[in-house]
Amino acid sequence: MVEIAFFAGAAGAIGGALAVVLLKNPFYSVLALVVHLVFLAGIFLLLRAQFLAAAQIVVYAGAVMVIYVFVAAYVGGIEEPAFDAHPRLRIFGPIVAAALFIEISIAVAGSALVGIGTEGPQDIPDDFGTPAAVGRMLLDDFLIAFEAASILLLLAAVAAIVLAGRRGSQTQEGT
Repeated sequence: MVEIAFFAGAAGAIGGALAVVLLKNPFYSVLALVVHLVFLAGIFLLLRAQFLAAAQIVVYAGAVMVIYVFVAAYVGGIEEPAFDAHPRLRIFGPIVAAALFIEISIAVAGSALVGIGTEGPQDIPDDFGTPAAVGRMLLDDFLIAFEAASILLLLAAVAAIVLAGRRGSQTQEGT
């Protein structure tokens, strides 16, 4: 039963990711990304990572996607440049994509072949993936990295507000 749930979650996650890339409407792409993130949360639950699954839904599928929807609505119908405008993309784009796909496939197959015939990790603690265990790990082992990430996110938010203020003042001067 776990295998069926995993493959259903993997198929849903891949389908959502493909929809993000293939849909032309940015609003529908954001909704497809929400679908992708929900399936990823299901895979996290199968891996006994309850905290990551909850954070995936609450933080990414909730808060971040709301921001993306507002950006997509604010930016509106921006015309994409024609694919013919850059003829090098027709040649180098698929070559780079194929090379990246082959590289990732080799890495995944190589790491998967090592695990064949093993029982997997046997010494997983009972509280693995719970919010309490993640909190202890963040505040004991990774405190510096956690605080550095929070400062970086704060700087990014302040920079976004400053840039939005500049854009607003430029549009008011132009009218």
